[in-house]
Amino acid sequence: MGNHLKQFTCSRSFWLLLFFSALLFEGVALYFQYVMNLSPCVMCVYERVALFSIAAAALFGFLAPSWTLWRWLALLAGLGAAVKGLLISLKHVDYQLHPGPWNQCESLPQFPDFLPLDHLFPTLFRPYGVCSDVVWSFLDLSMAQWIAIMFGVYVAIFVVALFMQFFCTKPKRSLFH
Repeated sequence: MGNHLKQFTCSRSFWLLLFFSALLFEGVALYFQYVMNLSPCVMCVYERVALFSIAAAALFGFLAPSWTLWRWLALLAGLGAAVKGLLISLKHVDYQLHPGPWNQCESLPQFPDFLPLDHLFPTLFRPYGVCSDVVWSFLDLSMAQWIAIMFGVYVAIFVVALFMQFFCTKPKRSLFH
């Protein structure tokens, strides 16, 4: 089983699936913003950046999945983005569950000066909403909670994929072969 999972991580299909899943979630976020008129908050914007980072790592892995170093770099970058996204979304959930004057997000995103995403791509990264507002829920979970679950699944996928890299892909020779 380990060999099959490692071979899957060495295939372009694995990386393409990760890439398109991240783009699908980005598309859902844009649907919520532009069709359902739900304003993204600063934490939503940061979660989008983490999701785009997962898509970028998947694209990086797609370019040369059979190269061991390249695949490891893509897996580590994807895991880092997924963990960061999970931490951001958990903080977002905290803002929603425990609102108060001492527990609020900033009103403007803090991007580096050399990459002000909210000015370069305002349709994607300019926040208008308030982090503590629960504007949508499904099955009694807020959007921030669903996003935390999504990033948790991405973390699990990357951890399993990294663990699978220690399996041998060539069958071992037996004494009678």
